[in-house]
Amino acid sequence: MPTVQPGSFLTLHYRLASRDGVDVVNTFGGPPATLSLGAGELAPAIEARLIGLEEGTRSAFELAAGEAFGERNPELLQRVKLALLRELGDPDERYSVGDVVQFPTPDGAGSYAGVVREIGPAAEDWALFDFNHPLAGQPVRFEVQLIGVL
Repeated sequence: MPTVQPGSFLTLHYRLASRDGVDVVNTFGGPPATLSLGAGELAPAIEARLIGLEEGTRSAFELAAGEAFGERNPELLQRVKLALLRELGDPDERYSVGDVVQFPTPDGAGSYAGVVREIGPAAEDWALFDFNHPLAGQPVRFEVQLIGVL
């Protein structure tokens, strides 16, 4: 049986769940995922747990708080002036706590997301964005069924 090695191409079903059991990703109810190990599609700590598993294996493991997606970084909480958001985006956009907003990378080639955590006292003032991964600092459970390993 082939085993997972660094750089392996995988076909798999997987489930990533938060500590309270809520699914973040679950492919078991649909088509399997395909990915290349080491391409950044899974967190390095999750990929490390897959190394050495044989094709056909079904396994589940827990990752400690912060192991999969790092610890929460307070420096990734940033206030952004709403005037700047309107200048760079839709001038009529209204933001609410919990909204996920996409920001362009400095080179414009990609984007990253921030979650609105707070709106300043004057609604026209600022919004506090959290750029941490939603599961940063939390334990997670990862379940996998390896269908194919190349």
